[in-house]
Amino acid sequence: MPVEFKDYYATLGVPRTASEEEIKKAFRGLARKHHPDVAKDKRAAEERFKEINEAYEVLSDPVKRRKYDQFGASWAEEGGFRPPPHGWSEAGGGASEPWAEEFRFEGTGFSDFFERLFGRGGGRGFGFGGGDSAADAFGRARGPARGRDVEGDILVTLGEALRGSVRSVSMQRVDPRTGQAQTQTFKVRIPVGVQDGQTIRVPGKGRDGANGGDPGDLFLHVRHAAHPDFRARGSDLHYELELAPWEAVLGAAVEVPTLEDPVTVRIPAGTNNGQQLRVRGRGLPRGRSARRGDLYVQVAVRLPSQTSGEERLLWEKLARVSRFRPRPSSG
Repeated sequence: MPVEFKDYYATLGVPRTASEEEIKKAFRGLARKHHPDVAKDKRAAEERFKEINEAYEVLSDPVKRRKYDQFGASWAEEGGFRPPPHGWSEAGGGASEPWAEEFRFEGTGFSDFFERLFGRGGGRGFGFGGGDSAADAFGRARGPARGRDVEGDILVTLGEALRGSVRSVSMQRVDPRTGQAQTQTFKVRIPVGVQDGQTIRVPGKGRDGANGGDPGDLFLHVRHAAHPDFRARGSDLHYELELAPWEAVLGAAVEVPTLEDPVTVRIPAGTNNGQQLRVRGRGLPRGRSARRGDLYVQVAVRLPSQTSGEERLLWEKLARVSRFRPRPSSG
């Protein structure tokens, strides 16, 4: 089935030659503008935010970006993007049948295009349980067989990981032998404190069983949505705080954002570039417990790119009177 091509460079508004820093800057600007927590039209912002996140996930990862660029020649194919055939592999280790039922998702935060290129098995059915065939290799009838499990990815924002949520997910089953599609919509609970890489199991939403056997399950693998300000590592959050040189030298009290209300962080005098400061209990929940991870604030001292005549005179005076020597004397 043809898949609609996604132009990730156009989504972020950058050229195909964009550097890693240009891609990051474009993402942060768009993500802040369209983040559901700040936008007035939350539904429209949520969809745009997902598109931006998907584009950034691919273009910020050198491996994914190379794979994405590799298929550029097929972008203009009539009927939409159709990835070249490759060896679909099952979770159970065997090769996927060419006639296997195909699954397409809505509400997981990822497009069909992303799932086909970078998802777990391209939305196919996977075999953790028994096979779904009603007969063995010799055509003999068999008893009830459990349906195969299905895997997919689900994009979870840090806000959802903080508070938990319930997501409406639609799964379309497409039988390539008949071309018929059947769509089923159900609720998926995003647990509080869910971490990147964690798996959410949805019982009974896999492939149908055979001969009266139970259906398989759906396994959704969590991917944290990129945030314009924070990076999550387990239950801890990391934030880069930009400081002026005099703030690092003299010390300062600086307001720092969190996933909830901002907090004031005291910058000790003489703070070095790259130094980390910890704000306890401002990370993500640690599973079901009431405890939370911490927020780590990493200092990034920024220098002015331009100076006025008066500023230059002051810097020159500082250079003359200061006893600070960052390098050992050669004498």
